[in-house]
Amino acid sequence: MVLSVQKLRAFAEYLIREEKSRATQEKYLRDVEAFYTFAGRQELTKELVIGWKKSLLEQGYAARSVNSMIASVNSLLDYLGLSCCKAKSLRMQHQSYCGEDQELTKAEYLRLLTASGRQKQLNLVLQTICGTGIRVSELSFFTVEAVKAGEVTVDCKNKTRRILIPNKLKKALLRYAQGQHILSGAIFVTRTGKPLDRSNIWAAMKKLCAAAGVKESKVFPHNLRKLFARTFYGMDKDIAKLADILGHSSINTTRIYIITTGSEHRRRLERLGLVI
Repeated sequence: MVLSVQKLRAFAEYLIREEKSRATQEKYLRDVEAFYTFAGRQELTKELVIGWKKSLLEQGYAARSVNSMIASVNSLLDYLGLSCCKAKSLRMQHQSYCGEDQELTKAEYLRLLTASGRQKQLNLVLQTICGTGIRVSELSFFTVEAVKAGEVTVDCKNKTRRILIPNKLKKALLRYAQGQHILSGAIFVTRTGKPLDRSNIWAAMKKLCAAAGVKESKVFPHNLRKLFARTFYGMDKDIAKLADILGHSSINTTRIYIITTGSEHRRRLERLGLVI
């Protein structure tokens, strides 16, 4: 079998029928299109997929990124009935700490809030993601009705979960909605009434970096979610409960979210008192 544009379109429709989130659909299609470019008119074989995996490594892709792209293509192969052609993921050792340039600190987050100034919508977007731990794609579930009730029901990745809204955030969101004359439906919308786009939020956050004195590499929506996870875990120490709140099906995923920086890891080693 040779991969074709028609097969990619059929796979896209399959992802919709499977009720994959919009972000997941975009991710899978982006990866399989990259594979399609690599494969050309070659017959789909296990050797071809392994060759693509090797080429990604040669191009300098991180192991985690390679595994993510392989997972997308493996899903395509399952759909095409070619499970025998799937490639294995790269083996990875769990990292015990992350780089300093990757972790957004609470102090930096607060500076971003200050820098957002009179951009009330952006300010509340930051607080909503970081204050509840939601995915940026889940902002659309924050409706006037849900906020008034004090909790949001999110349907994502074939799972339904409830998100409790802190009282301060609830009051701030309702004040904003009233000021914008939003009486019902989604609170975070564009001037035309459409839900805010992930890319627009990303770009707006990046513009705050200079004024806030925060590296651009740290500023993106998902890092707000991770800050929530680390802060919650630091207080509660219940990783199973945190996994439920974040909507993770595996605690191993949650473990990635609460990794501390190398500096914090070093401080803990020093406190052991095992080196004299």
